[in-house]
Order: sequence, then structure tokens, then C-alpha cells
Amino acid sequence: MKNKIMPIIITLVLGAILYYFMLPPLNLTAPMFWPFALTIYVIYFIAAEVYRYKTTENLITKISKAEKSFKRGSMVVLVIPVVIVLILLVNVVNLPIFNAKKYYNRIAIKEDGVFEKDVNEVDYNALPLLDKDSSRKLGDRVMGQMTELVSQFSVSNLYTQINYNDDIVRVTPLEYANIIKYFTNRKDGVKGYIILNSVTGKAELVKLEKGMKYVPSALFNEKMQRKLRFSYPTENFGAEKFELDNEGNPYWVVPTIKYAGVGLRPEVSGVITLNAVTGESVKYNAGEAPTWIDHVHQPSLIIEQINDWGKYANGFFNSIFGQKGVVSTTEGYNYTVMNDDVYLYTGVTSVASDSSNIGFIMSNLRTKETVFYPVAGATEYSAMASAEGQVQQMKYRATFPLLINLNNKPTYLLSLKDNAGLVKMYAFVDVADYQKVVVSDSHDGIVAASERYLGDAERNVNNDKLLKKDITISKIKSVMIDGTTYYYFTDTNNNNYRASIKIDRNFLPFVETGQKINVSYKEEETINEILKINK
Repeated sequence: MKNKIMPIIITLVLGAILYYFMLPPLNLTAPMFWPFALTIYVIYFIAAEVYRYKTTENLITKISKAEKSFKRGSMVVLVIPVVIVLILLVNVVNLPIFNAKKYYNRIAIKEDGVFEKDVNEVDYNALPLLDKDSSRKLGDRVMGQMTELVSQFSVSNLYTQINYNDDIVRVTPLEYANIIKYFTNRKDGVKGYIILNSVTGKAELVKLEKGMKYVPSALFNEKMQRKLRFSYPTENFGAEKFELDNEGNPYWVVPTIKYAGVGLRPEVSGVITLNAVTGESVKYNAGEAPTWIDHVHQPSLIIEQINDWGKYANGFFNSIFGQKGVVSTTEGYNYTVMNDDVYLYTGVTSVASDSSNIGFIMSNLRTKETVFYPVAGATEYSAMASAEGQVQQMKYRATFPLLINLNNKPTYLLSLKDNAGLVKMYAFVDVADYQKVVVSDSHDGIVAASERYLGDAERNVNNDKLLKKDITISKIKSVMIDGTTYYYFTDTNNNNYRASIKIDRNFLPFVETGQKINVSYKEEETINEILKINK
């Protein structure tokens, strides 16, 4: 009896230890489940054979049982490749060659987006200029000033970009500095998190009244991943994000994934929120997540699904041979914030070209609502190279661009950094023509940089969006801004206007007071922007 019970006990004990550290989902579609299950199978076989052999006293019987054990071992060894072959067969059935339409339909994309209609003109008071790298440097600086905490905790590298009560911020938790610091601080937990305003650059360490117990650097059952796994043993988890609810409470936001076959065609089925302080968790279906959650869908998964949409629109074989209409995303992506949600955007290019885009994709990371904008132009890396080329003697490095609506035209906005990671210049690059690039010193401010770019961009605007009228000049004043002359007019009705010399360099210098001119202009709150002189 003992030789039957003990192998089971040993398997359960060793299996529990293995599960505690591996944390595999108990789900047949999960790639991690099968190595775990097969290991448990091998453990049980070894334990059973050892006890069969130990309970035999007769030498001849031992030899006989050893021979039988060898045969059973051969069968066990055979089971492993059989399982692997079965998994491969299931996955072959689910490959794109047989399911191109399913891969194409992984994401629904509205293909007739109008960029200038859907994307508001840039507001420099709500523009997330700070990238993750700059945010990390500011966060480390704030942490370095907290002498009572810096020796006990470190700063996580997550820096999740979220919309927090209408502010665009990045948030990241503190972590236990090491194992020893975990044991000395676990009673009170992790003291707080860093919140950094991506617009103003203001960084703040928020101290919590009750510390966070459940973080990745914790041990035992307080480890965040272990807490989730024990609460949801069958779920496949995606990459966790650190977010705040509207009251500033810290949460781990973790998507749940469903697969076709084993590990194929992943799709977000829901999202779990885990309160980092209390350990309370709630699971939501993908379309039912509360609005304070910004990251339900994983960026990498969105990119994968967009690529499948672009690859298999005309079937599997076309994706390999004819490649008619086959497109893919460009390398890299960035975030923008609109309508209280965080959006991923990336360029889309033809597989036959690697230097120009045929348009852009914008995808809501909470709802997965995705729109394609057919705006042809330069890829993001072409724009970065173009900006760096303007200051190549400085050896500055361009950040991945922000896509903005500037004067109703899609425009790349980049920061140029020195070797220390400090922003030295801003660059504006025309998406449609990446040769049109203007760089300005960062100390002049982003508004001045945009004004210089607009002056150099020849004012190519949609005339249907402009107002037109005759004005009679009562006052004129000219000002030089970043090497460009601007003329400021006041008409006889006390309306103010501004015009760049680039509009008409042969006419504007000779305008006199009392003269009547017909202008096409864009109405602004304080100074109307003249974009064309009509003769």
C-alpha cells in the first residue's frame, strides 16, 4: 500500500512546490501549462518506480522489476513526444494557411478616418512631450531626494502613461530594494508611487497612508503575480500595468488572454484589477472595464493584430506570393491621449516600401476601437533621421515622434537629446514631405518652435477652412522671430492679425497704413493668422 500512496504524496508535494514558483495557468491552451504537466508526470513515474524497487527484497525480483521499470520508462519517454506531436497537430489546424480570414478579423479597423476631423488641433498645454526615458530620469531624481526611502526602496521602470483626472501623466510604483529590505519593510509595505506630469515635467512622490503589499518585488504570497495566480488559477495573463483610479488608489491592471490551439491567435478576453494595497481583485469582460482603466489591450498585441489585418486581407497565399495590398506597421509606436483615453498610434507601410507610410493607425487601448487614416508620408524613423540630419554636427538623438494635428495637417513633433538625455531642441517634420523640417532651441519653448515651423511650411492649408474678407490697415508692426519676419496688423475695426513674410515676401514689406487688402485667415482668440494674401 505504501508503494502506491507515497509516490502520490511525493508528486503532490513536489508539484505544489513547482507550481508555487512556476505559476502556470491550469489551462490546456496555455503554452506554460504543458511543461508543468509533463514534469509532474515524470515526477510521479520516477517516484512510483523507486518505491516499487525499494519494497522488493529478493535480488532476482529486483532485477525483473528493473527490467519492467525500464520498459515503462521507455513508454513514459514516448508519451512526451506524442503529447508534443498532438499539440503541433492542433496548432497546425489553427495556422493562418487554413484560417487566414480569422487572422484578418482579429481586429476591426475603420478604414476611412479623417485625420483633421478626428484629431483636434494640437494644444501645447496638453501635449505629453516627456517620453519614458526622460520620465525615468526625473523619477530617479525625485527618489534621490527622499533620503529616508532611497535606501529601502527602488523605482520600478514601468512608467505607465495614463489619463489621470484629465492630466496626462506617467505613474510607476516603488519596489523593495532587495530581499533584506523586503523583510525589514514588509509589515508596512511599499510606501508610495511616483507620478510625473508628461506635459509640465513635474514629478511627485505620493506617499500612501497604507503601503502597497502586493508588488512584483515582494516574496511569498505577497508577490503580485502569485496573488493573481492563486486568485485566478485558470486564466492566461498578459503584461501587467500600474494604474491609478480617480481617487489615486494604486492598482495592477492585468489583461486576460484567450488562445486558439496552444498559444496561437491571442486575444484579450477581459481585464483584472488588483488593489496593490488590499489585494482585492475584480475581473471585467473586455468591453466592460471602468473608464479609469486606460490599458485593457496590450500594445504589442494590437500591433500583432494590425499586421495580421494587413497581411491576410486577400488570403494566405497572396501574403506570400502576389502580396497585393499587403501592408504592415512600421517599427515602433507611441501614445497620444484623446477624449480621456490613451491611444496607440503607428504608421502603416506597404511591404514593398520601407521609407514611406501609406497612412496611420490609431487604436484606443481601453475599447480597442481602431481607425486607419490614409495619410501618405514619411515613416517615423525617416522623420527622426531627417531631424537628426539638421543638427548632425551636434550628434543629438531624436525621440520617437509624436503625431499631432498642426494647422490641420498631420505633423511629427520630436525632441532632440544630447548624450546626457537632456532635451536640447524641438523638431517639426511634415508627414507628407519629411524634407520640410524645422528645429528650434528648447529654451525658446514649444510654441515658438511651432510658429517658426509654420512660417517655413509655406502655409499649405485647406482654403475651405479659411475666412476671407477685406481689411483696412490702421497699424503695422514687424517683428523678427527665430529668423523669420512677422507682420502684425490692426485694422480699422480694431481686429488684430499676423502674417509671416513667407506668405508673400514681395508684397508684405510694402503694405502701408490706410491700405485695403483682401486676406484669407484663420480665426484665433487674440490674433487672427493670415495665411494668404488675395490679389
